Amino acid sequence: MAGVLTLIKNFVVKVQFDDDVPSINEIITVDNGQDSILLVDHIETGGIAFCLNVKGEENLIKGMSVQRTGKSIEIPIGEKTIGRVLNIFGEPLDGLPAIKRQEAPFKDIFKLTDVKSEFTIAKPEILETGIKVIDFFTPFVKGRKVGIIGGAGVGKTVLTMELINNIAKSGGGLSYFAGIGERIREGHELYETLKENDLLKNTCMFFAQMNENPVQRSLIGISAVASAEYFRDEQHKDILFFADNMYRYIQARNEVSTILDQVPNEGGYEPTIFSDVKILQDRLSSNDNGSITSVQTIYVPADDISDPAVQFIQHEMDSTIVLSRKVAEQGHRPAVDLTQLNSSLLTPEIVGERHYVLSVQVQAILQKYESLKGIIAIIGEGELSANDRADYQKAKKLIDNFNQNMFVMTKHNGVPGEFFTREQTLKSIEEILV
Repeated sequence: MAGVLTLIKNFVVKVQFDDDVPSINEIITVDNGQDSILLVDHIETGGIAFCLNVKGEENLIKGMSVQRTGKSIEIPIGEKTIGRVLNIFGEPLDGLPAIKRQEAPFKDIFKLTDVKSEFTIAKPEILETGIKVIDFFTPFVKGRKVGIIGGAGVGKTVLTMELINNIAKSGGGLSYFAGIGERIREGHELYETLKENDLLKNTCMFFAQMNENPVQRSLIGISAVASAEYFRDEQHKDILFFADNMYRYIQARNEVSTILDQVPNEGGYEPTIFSDVKILQDRLSSNDNGSITSVQTIYVPADDISDPAVQFIQHEMDSTIVLSRKVAEQGHRPAVDLTQLNSSLLTPEIVGERHYVLSVQVQAILQKYESLKGIIAIIGEGELSANDRADYQKAKKLIDNFNQNMFVMTKHNGVPGEFFTREQTLKSIEEILV
C-alpha cells in the first residue's frame, strides 16, 4: 500500500502518503477492484497529495488504499491517430476500435519536447483561406496564431469549420481539432462535414465537450498538443491546429481551481490564469522540425471583450478577428467587425506593398464611415460634401464586398459556397477604390 484516501470532495481526492510520495501529474490507482485512476495535481507538506478524479468515478470510499504507477496520462501518437476522434486518454469516441500499445507509440501528454532550435524561416509563408475578410485584414502566416473572438451565436464555430474545409482541401500538412467544452452537436457536425468532404484522412480530432467534467475539459487541449508535437518533431510535418474554444479551457481550469478551494484572483478567475494560458500557448509553437499554425476561437462572456480571460488569451495571438452581434444582426456573414480587426502580420514585408497600401486605404475609409454614420443620422446623407458622400458609398460597397457565402452552410441554406484567391480579393477592392 502506497497511500490512503482521506477526503473525497467532488472531483478532488486527498490522499495521505507516509513515504514514497508521487510526482505531480502522476497517475495513481485506487484499490477498489476497478483500479480507478487519480491524477496528482499538487503535493502539500506532510505527504498529502491533492488528486483529481479524472473520470469522475463514484466508487471511491474514504480509507481505500492507492498505488503509484510511476506514469502519467499517456496517449497513442502517430499514423494510427489520423482520422480518429479521441478523448484525453487517447480512447476512441468514434465507435471504432481502440488503438493498442502494440499498434502505435504512446506519449506522456505532460512531457515537454526537448528541442532547442528556434523556428527560423527566410520568408514568411502566407496560407490562403479563401475568405476575403480574413485574407485581406488578418493574413494567415505559417507558424503563427490567429484568434477568432466573439459572443455566443455569432458564428465562431461556423467560421472555424469553413477554415478547416478551405485550408485542408489544399492537402498541405496535417490538421488538428481540439474541441474544448463546446456543444456536442457542433463536434458531430464537424466530424460529418470532414467525412463527407473526404478530409478525415488529414485530420486528428480530440474532444472533451460540454458534457465532460471540468478535469477532462481542462486537459483535452494538452492531449491534442502532445499528439501534434509528435508529428511536428518526429515526422517534420506542418500542423494546422484548431482549438474551439480557448475560453472554455480557462473556464474549466477555473472550475478545477474552485473545487481545489483556491482563492480566485481579482478578476474572478483562478490565481494561475496567466500560467494556464502560457502552458498551452507555449506548446503551440514552431521549430526547425516543423510548424504549428493555430486558429483559436475565444468566447466572449456577455459580449464583454474586456473580460480578463479574453484579454489574457488575446495577448498571445498574432492576429485577432472580432465577430460582432451588431454586425450579425445586419445580415453580414461572416459577422466580422471591420473596425476591430488587428494583425501584427499585416506588413509590407509579409503581404507585399500593394496589399499593405490597400489595407491602409480601406481602414481609413472604414474609420471615416463610422464617424459619418453619426452625422448622417442627424442631418442626412444629402448634406454631406461630395467627397464625404463618395467615401461613404465606397465604404458601403467595401462592407458588402466582404460578405461571403460559406461552403459549410450550403446544406443548411442551399446557397453555394465561395472561395476567393488573395489576388481576386485585392482586385475587387481596387475596383471599389478607383
